[in-house]
Amino acid sequence: MTTTASSPPQQSTLRALSRLLPFAKAVMPRLVLGAVSALLASLAALGIPIILEVVVRGPIATGDPAQIAWGAAAILALGLIEALLVWARRWFVLAPGTQVEYDLRTAFYSRLQRLPVAFHDRWQSGQLLSRMMQDISMLRRWLAFGSVLLVVNIITIVVGLVLLFSWHWVLGAVFLVCSAPIWYAGSRFEKTYGTLARRSQDQAGDLATSVEESVHGIRVLKAFGRGKYALRKFAQQAETLRETELDKARSVGWIWFWLVLLPDIAFALSLGTGIVLIMLGQLTIAQLIAFFAMATVLRWPMESIGFLYSFTLDARTATDRIFEVFDEQNTIVDPRHPAHVIEPRGSLVFEGVHFRYPDAMPTEPDLIDGIDLVLRPGETMALVGLTGSGKTTLTTLPTRLYDVTGGRVLLDGVDIRELTLTELRTHIGMAFEDATLFSQTVRENVLLGREDIDPDSPEGERVLREALAVAQAGFVDDLPDGVDTIIGEEGLSLSGGQRQRLALARAVAARPAVLVLDDPLSALDVDTEKLVEDALREVMADTTALVVAHRPSTVMLADRVALLERGRITAVGTHSELLRTSAHYRHVISSLEDEQARMREREVNL
Repeated sequence: MTTTASSPPQQSTLRALSRLLPFAKAVMPRLVLGAVSALLASLAALGIPIILEVVVRGPIATGDPAQIAWGAAAILALGLIEALLVWARRWFVLAPGTQVEYDLRTAFYSRLQRLPVAFHDRWQSGQLLSRMMQDISMLRRWLAFGSVLLVVNIITIVVGLVLLFSWHWVLGAVFLVCSAPIWYAGSRFEKTYGTLARRSQDQAGDLATSVEESVHGIRVLKAFGRGKYALRKFAQQAETLRETELDKARSVGWIWFWLVLLPDIAFALSLGTGIVLIMLGQLTIAQLIAFFAMATVLRWPMESIGFLYSFTLDARTATDRIFEVFDEQNTIVDPRHPAHVIEPRGSLVFEGVHFRYPDAMPTEPDLIDGIDLVLRPGETMALVGLTGSGKTTLTTLPTRLYDVTGGRVLLDGVDIRELTLTELRTHIGMAFEDATLFSQTVRENVLLGREDIDPDSPEGERVLREALAVAQAGFVDDLPDGVDTIIGEEGLSLSGGQRQRLALARAVAARPAVLVLDDPLSALDVDTEKLVEDALREVMADTTALVVAHRPSTVMLADRVALLERGRITAVGTHSELLRTSAHYRHVISSLEDEQARMREREVNL
């Protein structure tokens, strides 16, 4: 499983960040007002040196206390105005930043839900999680803080430089020349830091994947005593991330070195130049004092450029990572012109079906290699075959978890690709061998596929109880809060058999026209399996079912059996017919019986 899809070609930072505009468009007026407030606050700060020059040149020179008091009051007023405008900036940008974060996060989650299973097969969950949480949070902070201050501080520097030139062009030129190397250092910084930022965020995603896998697999790690091994592997990844973060810190430290050093050099040279100009009578003491006051005001905007620039590069990398997911092609989508809503009877037909996974080698044969199979309405068809014959893969095709690569699947005579996904998955339900439950109540898990009813209504209660009865899941009433007990993450607080029964109940509660069951009884003991099978016979009386069978007892549920061999259906018939006519079927059944005998022996020993 790869970390990500192939990275797109590098874009400029501005072009990459411009992709956020559709999400920020609605809140742009408030962001602009925040930027205007910040700019006015900076201009108020720039006004203080100008008033200081007037005070030094006039009231201080004349010694008039009244005029000095008015000058001090004017400076105080500008300080208060600056403080109020800084507060206004934060008020304007706070809500828009969180709104963009919310919109991005919900759009990202929605995209993950729509992308096909093949996408999730390729991407690590930790990479997706780090994008969902870390990267989107970073973009919220950058939009509300970094982007506003970066623009405002650049404008402030430009305006301040113009004012510096207004006192004397030589002083302004000295300050500007000394600041010029900052832009060269910044261009080199962008190349180095951008690469490190992307590497760091990808490594953080890998680390999140390791944490998630170790938490989900904690039973395996403990059972095999491999906790120290997992810790060593995690520590290696954490050390790699630490080294990358140190490289980032060194890169930031280098740009800060220039941002702090060059203004100090500019101050020293400007002081010497200013003294010479005063001696030549080309500059007054008041102008020199105002010049240095202005340069002091500009110092923080200049120093902050390094931090804001690195912040912007982090945001650019986060944007790239998020839009890698948005840019993923979704091959399993609704048709442009969907077929009319069908009244399902339950006919399911595989017609010349081929399938191979996207990452399969060109020389490998198709995993599903030209299957023709007809399930009549109300019929239960068992699918049997040796391990690796393609049984589970075949069950993923009717609901378009994967799309066929050749041929077609028909539901009541309509190609399933001509139906909307919502309608298709309403008519075809699934239960998997690996039962996945959610951190919700038993009621919510079982009624997951019934959007048409209120789970807490009498109708919801009736459907819930019927489904639980079919799955022999009466154990839920012994849970602390009965059917309102919240199941732990992925249902791991339950046994494997209990999870399978709830997953089966979920499929039954959906009441689909076609039910696809991928060996849903494998974790049940023999007695419970018999009870479930008896209940399923009644449910399946008017439901078309395709059942992957790993036990002879499951085969007995079926009206007919399809034998799958190396991706092809080699025989179809009743159980007794195939026993009589197919040597390979007899071999498969014998293998299933041997496995069931071993399971019964283990149950007895336990």
